[in-house]
Amino acid sequence: MKICLYLEYLHFLGGLFYKNIGTGLLSSYDNQKATLKSLGIEFTEKWDNSCDILQVNTPWLRSLWLIKKARRQGKKVIIWAHVAVEELPEVFRFGKLIYPLAKKYLTYAYGQADIVFCPTEYTKSLVIAYGLPAEKLIVQSNGIDRSFIYPSPEKRELYRKEYNCQDLTIGTVGLVIPRKGVDKFIALAKNLPEYKFLWFGKIYSKLLVKGLPKILPPNIKFAGYVADRCAAFNALDIFVFLSSGENEGMVLMEAAAAGLPILVKELPAYQGWLIHNENCLMAKNDQEVSDYLNLLIKDAPLRERLSQGAKKMAEKKDIKTLNKKLLAIYQGLLAS
Repeated sequence: MKICLYLEYLHFLGGLFYKNIGTGLLSSYDNQKATLKSLGIEFTEKWDNSCDILQVNTPWLRSLWLIKKARRQGKKVIIWAHVAVEELPEVFRFGKLIYPLAKKYLTYAYGQADIVFCPTEYTKSLVIAYGLPAEKLIVQSNGIDRSFIYPSPEKRELYRKEYNCQDLTIGTVGLVIPRKGVDKFIALAKNLPEYKFLWFGKIYSKLLVKGLPKILPPNIKFAGYVADRCAAFNALDIFVFLSSGENEGMVLMEAAAAGLPILVKELPAYQGWLIHNENCLMAKNDQEVSDYLNLLIKDAPLRERLSQGAKKMAEKKDIKTLNKKLLAIYQGLLAS
């Protein structure tokens, strides 16, 4: 068995658009490589005719050309549904304009696959609504590589010193885009001036997304992209994630693997694996976000209990735990 893992943007202009970005898509791609290595499955990141399966991550135009080429050769095709068009309006400024076209394109592209991997049941429900047959869709978590993100006192000390974290620090990791809850995060910092707030993640040009306010509360810092994501998680004491839409939320699995107490806003994608008061606190509205954050700040035993619950959840989501299921899927696909 030989698999071609393909992520189009890594090949476009030498991967220019994916340098210093750190997205869940890239984390998923790295996890797929680690999974295939652990299973002893040969793979390549560029197509050649000896491949048995083409596995595409987000099928844009060149990916579609490659899918058609693979199908003409009788190869099997898997597509990861990392992208749902419902997210687009709150990503970039032009999201609402391209929404109708993007929905038609993704429906067509996903329809070219033998199997579509959906990170959650929620994503599967969206893709079914696009008109794809349910039997083609398999729920498969992106997983977490706990050899990459883990609790580290050394990394914690390094980044806390670099970012001047003296006391309890509240933070998040992710692209600085409206969908991730930038305005709400800033509002929390403004209301809790005695605590430091840190956001690790790429800051886009104002031409692409709504920019940060010119004047920020003095206790908040947007650090931009950082090379060591494990150190970024370890620098924090409380992880707050206020996204208004996710397909899965890999960053939450990473925060859990680092052993952080997690505060999120309730989303359909979290159903079944994020459990309120067990491995996170899950708020239904902005007032609950504020109330729960104050509770976490004051209650150290609660933070520790949620930290332990988060670690247990991360164990279940470890790519090593998910490997056997993937191997069976590959074998079944080739046998069909």
